[in-house]
Amino acid sequence: MTTGVTPAVPSGTAGSRQNRTLSNGLRGHRPAAPQPAGRAARRARARQRRTALVFLAPGLALFIALIIYPMIRAFQMSFYDWNVVASAASTFTGFSNYVRAFHDPVFWRAAVNSAVYMAFTVPPQIVLGLGVAMLLNNKAPGRALFRALFYLPVVTSWVVVSLLFQYLFADSGLVNWMLHDVTHLTSTPTSWLGGRWTGMVAVSALGVWKGIGWSMMIYLAALQGVPKELQESAQVDGANAWQRFRAVTLPAIRPATVFVTVMLVIGGFNVFTSVLLVTGGGPADSTQVLLTYMYEQAFKNLDFGYGSAIAVVLTLFVFVLSLVQLRAFRSDPREA
Repeated sequence: MTTGVTPAVPSGTAGSRQNRTLSNGLRGHRPAAPQPAGRAARRARARQRRTALVFLAPGLALFIALIIYPMIRAFQMSFYDWNVVASAASTFTGFSNYVRAFHDPVFWRAAVNSAVYMAFTVPPQIVLGLGVAMLLNNKAPGRALFRALFYLPVVTSWVVVSLLFQYLFADSGLVNWMLHDVTHLTSTPTSWLGGRWTGMVAVSALGVWKGIGWSMMIYLAALQGVPKELQESAQVDGANAWQRFRAVTLPAIRPATVFVTVMLVIGGFNVFTSVLLVTGGGPADSTQVLLTYMYEQAFKNLDFGYGSAIAVVLTLFVFVLSLVQLRAFRSDPREA
C-alpha cells in the first residue's frame, strides 16, 4: 500500500555517499561557462585584417600619392612665391597670396560665376533627372534603349561635347539659326559667347544636358527600392498620384536626393573643362570660374603660389558647404 510519503535519505556514510553522487550528477548537467577566444581565433582575425590591408593598400597608396600629397603640397605652395625652377629658392610670403585673392576683382567675379553655374545647373539636374527616372521606372517598350540614350551624354568626353556646344552657340551656329532664321524669336543673332551672362547660359546648358543622365541613374536605382506595398496601400486609401509621390516616394528616395544634391553642388563649383573650351574664360575674364582662373594663374602665368591659394580657398569653401548641406539634410522634415 502506497502512502505517498518520500522515504528519507538514510543518514551516515551511505547517505553522505548518495548525496555526493546526486550533487555530482547535477553539476555534470550544468551548462559550461563560455570560454574566452583562443589563440586560433585571434590568429584567424589577424589573418583577415592582413588580407584586408593587402587589398586596400594599392588603392590607399594611389589615393595618398595622387590626392593627399598634392593637396598638402598645394597648401604649402600657397604660402610662397613659388619658383618653378628646381634649383632656385622660393620666397616665403605668408598670407600675402590669400590677401591678394580677396582684393582681386577677377577672383570675386570667378567666384560669383561658379556660384551662378551651380545655381543654374543643380536644380534642373535634380528635377529633370528625377522626372526621367520616374518615367523610365515604369514598364514600357524600349525602356532599356531610352535609359542608354539618356545616359550617353554622361560617358561622352567633356572635350567633344564642349566643342559641340561651342559650335551650337556660335554666332552662326544652330541655336541662332533656330531663334533668328526659323522661329524669328530674335531680331538679330545673339552673340552667346561674347558676353558674360550669355556665355554662362551656354556653359550651364551644357552642364545640365550632360548631367541629367547621371542623376537619372541614381534616382532610378532609388525608385526600384520603394516598397510597392506602401504605394498600393496609399492608392487603396484614395491617394492620387501626386499624393503618393509626396507621401511615399519622396521620403523613400531621400538618401538618394541627399547624395545627388551634395555631389552636384561639389561638381558645380569644380566646373573647368566646359568653361575652358567653350568661352576660354573670356571675353576679358568675364566668364572665368575659380578653377579656370586658378589654371590660368598657375600654368599660364606660372604663379603657382597664387594659383595654389585659389585652390585652397575653393577646397575649404566646398568642404564647409558640403558639411552645411549634410547637417541640413540630417534633420527629418517629418519631425518638424
